[in-house]
Amino acid sequence: MADMKKKIAMFTTGWGSEILVQFLAGMLDEVKNENTDVFLFLCYAAFADSPEKKTGEMNIFNLPDLHDFDGAVIFGSGLDYQDRIDNIISRCNDAGIPVIIQGAKREGISYIGSDNYHAVKDLCAHIVEEHGAKKITFIAGTRDSHDSEARLNAVRDYLKENGHGACLKEVFYSNWEIAAVTRRINEICANGEELPDVFICANDGIAMETCISLSSNGYEVPRDVLVTGFDYIDAGKIFDPSIASVDQCFDKMGAAAIKIWRKLSAGNEKEINETVPCRFIPGESCNCYEFRNSDKLRRQMGRDAFSMRAKNTYFNRKLDRIDSTILSCVTYLDLKDSLNLLLKNDHNFEGESFHMLLEPNFGLSIYDSNIKLNTDGYSRHMDVIYSAENGEIFKGDTFESRDLIPGYTDDGTGHLYMFLPLFEADSAYGYLIFKDRHEELANPFIRNYYYRMGLALEKFRYALAIEHINQRLLDLMGRDPLTNVNNRMAFEDKEKLLQSEINSSSDTEFALALFDVNSLKLVNDSQGHEAGDAYLIRACRLICNVFKHSPVYRIGGDEFVTVLTGGDYDNREALISSLNEIMSPYSGTLPLPAEYVSIACGVAVFDSGTDKTVIDVLKRADEEMYRDKAAKKGTA
Repeated sequence: MADMKKKIAMFTTGWGSEILVQFLAGMLDEVKNENTDVFLFLCYAAFADSPEKKTGEMNIFNLPDLHDFDGAVIFGSGLDYQDRIDNIISRCNDAGIPVIIQGAKREGISYIGSDNYHAVKDLCAHIVEEHGAKKITFIAGTRDSHDSEARLNAVRDYLKENGHGACLKEVFYSNWEIAAVTRRINEICANGEELPDVFICANDGIAMETCISLSSNGYEVPRDVLVTGFDYIDAGKIFDPSIASVDQCFDKMGAAAIKIWRKLSAGNEKEINETVPCRFIPGESCNCYEFRNSDKLRRQMGRDAFSMRAKNTYFNRKLDRIDSTILSCVTYLDLKDSLNLLLKNDHNFEGESFHMLLEPNFGLSIYDSNIKLNTDGYSRHMDVIYSAENGEIFKGDTFESRDLIPGYTDDGTGHLYMFLPLFEADSAYGYLIFKDRHEELANPFIRNYYYRMGLALEKFRYALAIEHINQRLLDLMGRDPLTNVNNRMAFEDKEKLLQSEINSSSDTEFALALFDVNSLKLVNDSQGHEAGDAYLIRACRLICNVFKHSPVYRIGGDEFVTVLTGGDYDNREALISSLNEIMSPYSGTLPLPAEYVSIACGVAVFDSGTDKTVIDVLKRADEEMYRDKAAKKGTA
């Protein structure tokens, strides 16, 4: 019998995409012959984002129930939000699964990292001993970044140990923001401050921006100043000048993470800490040209430019089609059908395994501002907009969110599933799933796809909400002009609100009581419609007097409904008995007694085990009402 499929949850952001791709490649190569899948929960939260946007982005981390996983990996080089890391670790501990953190040590937590420290010491030795640097500026990430601080400490320690402690002139914290680097370089140049001999940067992205900003101010690297980076990413290799950097060997770290997970899963060890050696690689930005052939890489990039241009053209057309499809829809149902058709007919970019799921309250919230979307996790069931797994289309309209992937099967081999959030500010719209597409993370396609999809959904939602508000202004404020109770439109709004509660919680309690006024046709035919209207008003007043704490709605000519909650829900049987005692005995012959009122009534209680919609409850109430009508007429 084949082993049960194992599942590893992984959490990070996509901003360090090139090193993330290397890490994932190492993980996937290690499990390629095993029955193990990696579920990557990915977002693009940035330090400069508003708190609401960060919540919306990182809500994807709340999607998985970690009790359903066999282990977890936190890629700390991309995820530098300590509260989120704490939350993930706590959930892993609650689920009893091993968790491994990359890049940032935590007490009691298994760790895989690279030897930043000694590689940066090698970098310092090179720029001081080979290039005679005496004035150094270190451009750091954040103050609480383990990796950035380890690199800074290595610089300080090397300089101190070798009698050059005074060489470190400035430490500038960029918070990993390229714009902050630009501002600081411009400030140095504008103020006429003396340039250091070298800018040591916490990563290659910061190093490249440093070179660009210096060039914009008339300084060239390495002619006027040296620059070094960290991570040895592809963009830095082909940059002009190629960035002197440190290769952290992320692929080896990814493979090591899987090996640590295996050991932890075996139960023989509680905590494992491993460090992968790094290597400093000089480059043109430190005035070294003999260590690598950067021109060869640049020529290869030139060869690849044509195919990349064609891919970009197709991709941008696909995004435009998504925009136009979504924004041409006039209802939520239209949106679901149109997007499904688009993706069925053209999923070349998405692949044979791609899924798009939306919050069930997404559509309802368009029509009622009181319906709020989730900000902490996702609903129990999701609407399936499009779902294909290995080319097989998922047939259902809804899907249990805990199961994560519609049509997910155990095929005996390892895969990567990548989950990305759809949201607006802190409100969850849903999520996307790509399969085996980790190499696409190195370019902006995946990020641009989920961003544009989310933006189009946001525009669609607002456009329909405004249209709905305008339409509602033309209606009569939800009141029935004859009886002065709520009308059918008001009940439809209440139905949406109840449905949103059903979608979000299994603890919802309510019942529907459906009423049909008996003998209305007889009164209209024998006494005229004015008498019929008076009869309806008497019947409505009776219902309102009995169900004093419940909203009453007139939903048809002789039909009323009330939503029972709270005390009326608890006392529903007594209230129905009271109603039956007060009303007149049924009569189908003339003349009818003075102040005659006869009403058939049916009550149904919401059952979370069987009812998925408010309509399910209403149908049962309707059946009970007709049974009561038959009994009162004596025809049951």
